[in-house]
Amino acid sequence: MANVTKRELVIELSNKLGLRQSEVMSMVEAFIEEVSATLERGDEVTLRTFGTFELRKAKSKIGRNPKRPGSEVVIPERFVVRFKPGMELKQRVADLPVKDSK
Repeated sequence: MANVTKRELVIELSNKLGLRQSEVMSMVEAFIEEVSATLERGDEVTLRTFGTFELRKAKSKIGRNPKRPGSEVVIPERFVVRFKPGMELKQRVADLPVKDSK
């Protein structure tokens, strides 16, 4: 599977919508900024049929470096973004054909 970059997404949307790439890039960046600001306020972001983004608190834990087995590092409590896919996205992914990677 290939990764899709923001630039590739902008080019695809630009071609589909008939807008200049700079206009689409501005819209994508504004969307990302708005989602970030909404999450920072503690609200969740729901895109119907796609899914929901929300902040979750990750507990503090002990981490270990595999190269130095005896040393332990405390990873502090922090916030992480959680994505919960919507029903339509789940169904579309479930309907994808499974291909052998050989």
